[in-house]
Amino acid sequence: MSSNPRVARGAGPLDGQDGQPVGAVTVEPDSRRRVLYRGGRVHSPASPFATAMLVEDGRIAWIGSDAAADALTAEEIVDLDDAVVTPAFVDAHVHVTATGLALDGLDLSGAPSLAFALDQLAEHVRRHPATVVLGTNWDETAWPEARPPTAAELDRAAGGAAVYLSRIDGHCAVVSSALAARCGAPGMRGWLGDGRCQGEAHHAARTTAYDNVSVGQRRAAQRRTRAHAAALGIAALHEMAGPEVSSADDLSDLLTLAAAEPGPAVHGYWAGDIDTALALGVGLGGDLFVDGSLGSRTAALRAPYADAPGGADGHTRINDHGSVDDRGLLHLDADTVYETVVQATEAGLQTGFHAIGDAALDTVLDGLDRTADKVGLPRILAGRHRVEHCEMADAAQIARMARLGLVAVVQPAFDACWGGQDGMYARRLGADRAATMNPFAAMAAAGVVLALSSDAPVTPLDPWGGVRAAVAHHTPSAALSARAAFSAATRGGWRAARADGDGSGLLAPGAPATFAVWQVAGELVVQVPDARVTAWSTDPRAGVAGLPDLDGPTPTCVRTVVRGTVVHDLL
Repeated sequence: MSSNPRVARGAGPLDGQDGQPVGAVTVEPDSRRRVLYRGGRVHSPASPFATAMLVEDGRIAWIGSDAAADALTAEEIVDLDDAVVTPAFVDAHVHVTATGLALDGLDLSGAPSLAFALDQLAEHVRRHPATVVLGTNWDETAWPEARPPTAAELDRAAGGAAVYLSRIDGHCAVVSSALAARCGAPGMRGWLGDGRCQGEAHHAARTTAYDNVSVGQRRAAQRRTRAHAAALGIAALHEMAGPEVSSADDLSDLLTLAAAEPGPAVHGYWAGDIDTALALGVGLGGDLFVDGSLGSRTAALRAPYADAPGGADGHTRINDHGSVDDRGLLHLDADTVYETVVQATEAGLQTGFHAIGDAALDTVLDGLDRTADKVGLPRILAGRHRVEHCEMADAAQIARMARLGLVAVVQPAFDACWGGQDGMYARRLGADRAATMNPFAAMAAAGVVLALSSDAPVTPLDPWGGVRAAVAHHTPSAALSARAAFSAATRGGWRAARADGDGSGLLAPGAPATFAVWQVAGELVVQVPDARVTAWSTDPRAGVAGLPDLDGPTPTCVRTVVRGTVVHDLL
């Protein structure tokens, strides 16, 4: 409904050669034009009843009413037809290439059983013959067989092809006999036998599998993810790269692509050596693995897992030192955290540590406390260091995080997938510990900055789903309000990347024109924090910018704009 459309739209498959989507959105840079949006509902704390917004030179020049907009001139006038304009979303922890490959590959997240997963594998091989089969997102915890596939089963289903199937948490995998032989995993630490691998063996298997992805396929996957994110109203992605999850070339190619082609911005993190991080101009870490995951029983815990070893399933795990461990795996110690943060501080870099278990978080906090003693707390606060996932933080740990000015990058979809009395958390930890998982409200109340993410491809890119999951937490006392969750999914992401100094994440005059336009069914509502009264209100006397009713249909994104440039358009 634009008076001067500048975006050609279409949809189609990838052509399989240079990776350019057939019929994809093509965008003319328009960041220097004056564009007036009117006739809508603008989500702006500065002007909660605004219906119009003027964009000029990639920034928001004005926000107000339609009546006041009559006095303005613009090169393009967009009739919003009652659509809602909000700050665009940020997904603060993703794996872009892996997500793009999963969007067009073998995704086992919906498999209800082991037998069904093997059938999906066989069908995928028939349809897509390949040197190496890449699959993701199997989860045996809900399967009636209650176990992953074996190497022999993969061999039969894939006709002897090399197969790499990553578990949904990304911290272990099952591989076929051909891939195991090719990468040498059976002779490494973390080889659990029968095709199952974690730790060093898993990294070798993953590296061998993904080395088969060509540069063209990688570029296509990155474009696919960025286009999909833009269509969901996401304006920025935080890429978590590292030698154990991707490669420096993959990250470099992604950053080059993001600089050359319109789409969501990419903030990169390298969980490897500092020289590479400095050369690429990215953060140090993100996925600096202090531990693993709960689903794989590799998250580092203070107390043993409830279900292994010696538990109901009889599993044991082998740690990185080759010994049986019932408390998961600790990959880094506090000394290493300390040395890493000292080095990063001297270089002016932000760090990020992957810490899911409570023992892993202890390790991160101990290392950071020591760093603060050495370099001074103000320099640690200025660093705005990150903890990725941070699922088992207790009150004392949260207080320490607040003191150190840490950002918690969290995934509400994890609770939606694995929380509750019958969920994976309860099986791994027992009901009492599971009920304390993902304490979003406590972290927010203590002043810890929250940024929401999907960890795609672990869970899908789904920003409204993340907001909804944060509000509908399985443990009500841990839930965020809708306003707090939306802020963490928008402004929180810019803050997590230390990129909020220019007003990113807010709709206000002078801020970057980075926003999404949504078709929304029904009225905008304001969540009432007092549970004794109705949960939602449409009363305009509240003077608070409303949000779509999270109990209703998911809003449809009809335009995404990044610093004045349209990157997705259905208007």
